[in-house]
Amino acid sequence: MDACLSHHKIPNFSISPKPSIGHSLLRQSTLNFRTSGFRIRPLTVIASAGPSHCQFSNLNSPLEPRTPAGKDLIGVLQNHPQLFHLAVADELKQLSDDRDHALNRMVLTAGSPDACLHRRIAQMKEKECQFAVEDIMYLLVFYKFSEIKVPLVPKLSQCIYNGRLEIRPSKDWELESIYSFDVLQIIRDHVAAVIGLRANSSVTDNWAITTIARSALRRKYVSSILYGYFLKSALLRLQLEQCVALDSQDLPPRQRASIQHHGIKSLLFYRISSMRSESQSLGLTSQEKQPVDDLKCYVMGFDPETLQRCAKLKSKEATNLIENHSRALFGDEKTGSLEADEVILTSFSSLKRLVLEAVAFGSFLWDTEECINTVYKLNEN
Repeated sequence: MDACLSHHKIPNFSISPKPSIGHSLLRQSTLNFRTSGFRIRPLTVIASAGPSHCQFSNLNSPLEPRTPAGKDLIGVLQNHPQLFHLAVADELKQLSDDRDHALNRMVLTAGSPDACLHRRIAQMKEKECQFAVEDIMYLLVFYKFSEIKVPLVPKLSQCIYNGRLEIRPSKDWELESIYSFDVLQIIRDHVAAVIGLRANSSVTDNWAITTIARSALRRKYVSSILYGYFLKSALLRLQLEQCVALDSQDLPPRQRASIQHHGIKSLLFYRISSMRSESQSLGLTSQEKQPVDDLKCYVMGFDPETLQRCAKLKSKEATNLIENHSRALFGDEKTGSLEADEVILTSFSSLKRLVLEAVAFGSFLWDTEECINTVYKLNEN
């Protein structure tokens, strides 16, 4: 069925920003979102015109903000999009100050009759701030997708018609365009392995019909998010090793041998955080324009400890965000529960679209997590 063009602006959650938000937006941001690739661009998507296709509209973001901070940022995006990133930085700074204030009060009142009260207040404030940061993190990931003009797939219940899931347009090209050639080959191998189709399959093969349980599809989606997160971490690690290797060439032979003996890999993993403000999406950094050694062989050479380090989510907020997003996407629209026994009829093309989105989501999440952590200290996972 022919598709039509529609403008995808902002999820309309019918909220009103706080009256004070206009003043807070004027604060100077300490968060360098420009270098992290967070720039607002209008998002145009192709929405299917038929009921059997997944409908993309400005109401179809799978996960809606649940906190005042998240809803206020939606209001800023609706009314003052040019101030969005200043508002994000302001919200993060305010959340950090609120949490620190509550913790300080708890420490100062330790041993006093009010100690129990202030401890409870600090715990509640910590949880409140965590929820708010998760909303902010999700909005930033959402707009990383808007930069490449790809809307997130809405709730699957809106994409299934007569038991069949079909997602059009596929947006494969846009989702693949964020990677370099070397990384893209690894992504394609992953997609082929996950959906059970050859990487060089024909157009006819892509539109072939297959079946999959909803719960199994959710597991594949989540594992692909983690895979995208892992690849971004591994790629940055490789680039850092290459930089240090080039720098060490100017060192005397004895010092260069010492670095090699102690292991550059173990040393550099802990330096990845220094690139928070410089990291962009996979394949878009200036460093990656240089030839990258065989990333696939590099990753296969990881020992178990290094593999675990790169694959592990660094924050609890990122862990919760993946859980909440996947539940909103795959869960029942009314109850939020998963229908484990439901078998979905779909095409390999739609499966590919979901997996490519998930890998990109993981990559964008890595960027967002690193960027937020410069202003608001996330909880270690």
